Amino acid sequence: MSEIKLVAESRTEFGKGAARRIRRNNQIPAVLYGHGSDPLHVTLPGHATMLALKHANALFSIELDGDSQLAITKDVQRDPVRNVIEHVDLLLVKKGEKVDVEIPVHIVGESAPGTIHFVELQTLSIQAEATHLPEAIEVSIEGLAAGSQVLAGEVPLPKGSVLNGETSQVIVSVAEPQAEAADEDEAAAPAPAAAEGAES
Repeated sequence: MSEIKLVAESRTEFGKGAARRIRRNNQIPAVLYGHGSDPLHVTLPGHATMLALKHANALFSIELDGDSQLAITKDVQRDPVRNVIEHVDLLLVKKGEKVDVEIPVHIVGESAPGTIHFVELQTLSIQAEATHLPEAIEVSIEGLAAGSQVLAGEVPLPKGSVLNGETSQVIVSVAEPQAEAADEDEAAAPAPAAAEGAES
């Protein structure tokens, strides 16, 4: 996706009280770091940042004091109750630079009739060019029969990306619903022998 421009402002106030004041002003406290530079403490526009963070691995163009720098999200802290964004860590990147990121897995297609699928991995860790990070990786289960598995090493990755971790990691598995399997086992079992008549 294209760069998302956010205008940042430098901040000199820190601590919980300062953070609350920033959020009341419809802004979000954030830190820019990377490339061996000192961390830059900034505020970001609240609504625009919230919308931008709906895109996984979005690429930001941060405008600060007349300068523009590229960055990606490294960490987002949210209030667990209200789900409000409390703080954002941004990692500075350059074009051509490779970074390690977690990419959400999206399951597409339908497995064979009468089967269900189980997602074992919600994300895949890959190394990719910082300015061309995919929002998601599609994993197809179209027509897969019960007992099938899709492994991490079998998933097509975006051009220039490399899988981190084991290729044998199971992403999704396909099985028969347990209730149906139990019914089939019961139907296949031999009928119990008739009870012998009581002795006279």
